[in-house]
Amino acid sequence: MPDIQTLRDSAVFPTVAARKAITLLGGLSALSLAAYAQAAPAFDSDSPWMLGDWNGTRTELAEKGYDFKLDYTGEMGSNLHGGYDHDRTARYSDQFGLGTHLDLQKILGWHDAEFQLTLTERSGNNISNDRINDPRVGGFTSAQEVWGRGQTTRLTQMWYQQKFFDQKLDIKAGRFGEGEDFNSFPCDFQNLAFCGSQVGNWAGGIWYNWPVSQWALRVKYHLTPELYAQIGAYEQNPSNLDRDNGFKLSGSGTQGTVLPVELVWTPKLNGLPGEYRAGYYYSSAKATDVYKDSNGQPAALSGQPYRSASSKHGVWLGVQQQLTSRASDHSRGLSVFANGTMHDKKTNAIDNYVQAGVVYKGLFDARSQDDIGFALARVHVNPAFRKNAEAINQAHAVFDYNDPSYLPPQDTEYSAELYYGVHVTHWLTVRPNLQYIRHPGGVDQVDDALIGGIKIQSSF
Repeated sequence: MPDIQTLRDSAVFPTVAARKAITLLGGLSALSLAAYAQAAPAFDSDSPWMLGDWNGTRTELAEKGYDFKLDYTGEMGSNLHGGYDHDRTARYSDQFGLGTHLDLQKILGWHDAEFQLTLTERSGNNISNDRINDPRVGGFTSAQEVWGRGQTTRLTQMWYQQKFFDQKLDIKAGRFGEGEDFNSFPCDFQNLAFCGSQVGNWAGGIWYNWPVSQWALRVKYHLTPELYAQIGAYEQNPSNLDRDNGFKLSGSGTQGTVLPVELVWTPKLNGLPGEYRAGYYYSSAKATDVYKDSNGQPAALSGQPYRSASSKHGVWLGVQQQLTSRASDHSRGLSVFANGTMHDKKTNAIDNYVQAGVVYKGLFDARSQDDIGFALARVHVNPAFRKNAEAINQAHAVFDYNDPSYLPPQDTEYSAELYYGVHVTHWLTVRPNLQYIRHPGGVDQVDDALIGGIKIQSSF
């Protein structure tokens, strides 16, 4: 468990964490007002970038094939009620992303070729680590999804992409994560159970989501304009997770390869977009059983090493579909989504996960670009993993939950989130949210938690 800064205050949103978020929002607002007073286009609310078009230079560069991005995501979470520690506080975590996308057809004349380079920097603390979850076992979801994988600077993307045969065949190679192409999902919610590729959340020991990168190859082929199949090969190297290895390029420490395959259908039903995904992953690296030794006995009781499996695998399904629109404006309307994963019961702590939710964009005519979302998730712990915790407690003769050496057995965690996204400008969206966690970390003895959050997304 990382070293967590404890912010103690009697208020719901303590001074330190609140000041960082309020200062950011206040500063952006002040700059925007000042810019308008001077008629400066840099803070034009209709611009997609806070810093504007650089007197036309940005658009000129994009037309020549050079696109630059500097994005920011900040998330604050406060334990309003319940959780492991009832001492109310707030935590703030954030991420800067600096990237460039090069259209090599425009720059070098290479037909249907692209290059992407992205650096990310994460910092801050997470309310889930010690206030919501029992630190002895940790949790599964996170109330601040932008926290994690080491609060450090990383090389997150460095890839070359080439298309062939009228763009039917698409090959990408370089450094990137599985969730960029496989089991991908948007990240508008603040709780991790509703954000990004979910396989990476429940099989995170082998599947590395953003911002971690590894050497990889992805091949995609369009069977029809609406249907494509893809397969990938990703270096499985746990050393890429280390904070000091954010720019590591060597293959030292590689244990095997993760091979995902996926079929993706992107139809338009009544003119409204949808996306349907079905996939399977296989890891060639050896995996450790979560409960038994080589003789089939509980390893925690026998004292023997946990037995080894030759591989690890799992499957996933994902659905996104817009159902309604407002008149002829397809950017507004109701959309539904659902995701589910299943994992190897011998080697994975989580054996299955499901989530579903709804998003409505442009609910109010006066706020046509705002969005509101609600989602529910269930994370189920592998029974063998729970038995292993019980066996460890038995081996140590510890049976009292309040004993510091007791290892709480984990079962099922339920999560819910409701957010409203305020589209302040084209370059700034603020999403206040409420999250409810039942049995945080799957530990029955931990009180159900209510979390207040604010997610800030901005593009410079």
